[in-house]
Amino acid sequence: MCIPETKPESCSDCIKGASGRLLERCPNQTEAYSWPDLCMVRYSNVSFTGSLVMEPSHVICDPGDINVDFTVFDRVYEELMVRTTAAASNRSSSFEQKYYAAEAASLKNFETMYTMMQCAPDVSSRDCKFCLNKSVAEYKSSCRGKQGGLVSRPSCYFRWEMYSFSEAFDTITLPPPPPHPSPPSLTPPASDGATTTGKGSFYEIQLRFSHLMLWKTSSHSPVIYDLCRWKNKFDRDYYSRFAGEKKSEPGDDITRTSSLQFCFKTIETATDKFSDSNLIGQGGFGEVYRGRLPSGTEVAVKRLSKSSGQGAQEFKNEAVLVTKLQHKNLVGVLGFCLEGEEKILVYEFVPNKSLDYFLFDPEKQGKLDWTRRYSIIQGTARGLLYLHHDSSLTIIHRDLKASNILLDAHMNPKIADFGMARIFGADQSQANTKRIVGTYGYMSPEYARCGHFSMKSDVYSFGVMILEIISGKRNNSFYHIDDSAGNLVTHVWRLWRNGSQLELVDPTLEENYESDDVIRCIHIALLCVQENPVDRPMLPAIILMLTRSKTTLPVPRAPGFCFSSMSGFASQSTSRSIPGSINDVTFTKLDPR
Repeated sequence: MCIPETKPESCSDCIKGASGRLLERCPNQTEAYSWPDLCMVRYSNVSFTGSLVMEPSHVICDPGDINVDFTVFDRVYEELMVRTTAAASNRSSSFEQKYYAAEAASLKNFETMYTMMQCAPDVSSRDCKFCLNKSVAEYKSSCRGKQGGLVSRPSCYFRWEMYSFSEAFDTITLPPPPPHPSPPSLTPPASDGATTTGKGSFYEIQLRFSHLMLWKTSSHSPVIYDLCRWKNKFDRDYYSRFAGEKKSEPGDDITRTSSLQFCFKTIETATDKFSDSNLIGQGGFGEVYRGRLPSGTEVAVKRLSKSSGQGAQEFKNEAVLVTKLQHKNLVGVLGFCLEGEEKILVYEFVPNKSLDYFLFDPEKQGKLDWTRRYSIIQGTARGLLYLHHDSSLTIIHRDLKASNILLDAHMNPKIADFGMARIFGADQSQANTKRIVGTYGYMSPEYARCGHFSMKSDVYSFGVMILEIISGKRNNSFYHIDDSAGNLVTHVWRLWRNGSQLELVDPTLEENYESDDVIRCIHIALLCVQENPVDRPMLPAIILMLTRSKTTLPVPRAPGFCFSSMSGFASQSTSRSIPGSINDVTFTKLDPR
């Protein structure tokens, strides 16, 4: 089934892709179902029509908190839920609109809440109402105080937000705010004799559908989340990873972020149709615009270029990652848009741009005194520690560099751009890839040379970035030293051997820095850029080294590094495959005389 008014080609592509993905992810399964962005696909070797299926239930809470009077909010919210549940569970003469409703309600201060509800068209009206009431009650018990979210069950779907997340709301006339008397609290009714069975289920991430028969599948892979049964046995471990009970693993999909989805029309309006006046940055994969949502919230909108190297897979990767990550040193995501060829991420707006904007501009370097630089080093380390060890996922960033460190209003660092990141499984410590992505100069030798990456690859990049923060110079700024080719790492190693480490310090700092702290940071950086990954410290040790001055540091060995012979190439994200020509990259290991 597809959402009504979906273009036939989009509907066909969605169903073909979902079917191919099911066959790929669920080989030899007798039952499986999938809910990508625009459609729903399910197959089984037994009939699954007519049964109310309540489990598994899936709850997603919007990360934002309600900032209005709860007394007023609860009254409007519960009235809206009652009204929408009644409308959705009412039989419609149209099969397409059966058990579907979209409603909205006004709050004070010109705010509006929107909700959609949908039941499987083959359940009874009573079962539909029971399913939706249970979902509304489950959301309230799990997500009270949040700005939106969803509850999904095989037989029904419920979502609400504080913004218009579908064009279905464009035709709705908003009622005035209700009077103050409070109605009774919404509570789930008795089951009315409704029963559940284990014969099968289906679940969808969108709400309105056209009916479509599926005869043939293909191997295209859209952004979907699938769930398989093996001879009627539900794979609860697979599901629980998406419910947040376990660490997610590679291949997790974007559907978990569905409660954060924006319509393209909303994004287009927020950015004034992506006007040049709102353009605030350009990267390897597209452009970044400043925007303002109807609520007044300022946002940064990353719009992937249609001709960029990053396709649906990289976009899906970044969207899944950032919506699961919550840390003060990571850039926050407000939502995403995946509509036609448009792939857009909506981030919190960070006013001070990126670290490289200040660090490498002689006129702006003065705004980064040593205290701020030291704070940026420590904050970035804490963000990286969260990615590697403290989040529910184990994430390798793979493109850590100064331009991917954003600075908030107080110059606190926030790691951004997860388009190249990879998720590791619980017992995984390293991986290989034939497609090398990242930025030369920041890449560890083992990754640039052979495609081996791990937490230690990010550690190497962090070490290079420390040296840039101290020196105010890009990692490719030093090409000829003592009649030989080299880069920033080479330069620092020779200063270290000569005992003249402080010559590295950015002249704009003058004498306004603690020499012991600077030398210690250089020491830590050299440990991070060691040739052998085993010799590089892990993030917990790095945090300890940065925060406890009495901690004894190991003696660094000669670092390993690579640099590109192409001018300017070391500052741009790139992608290449192995095997292939690597004549433009040189690998060097320096040994003491």
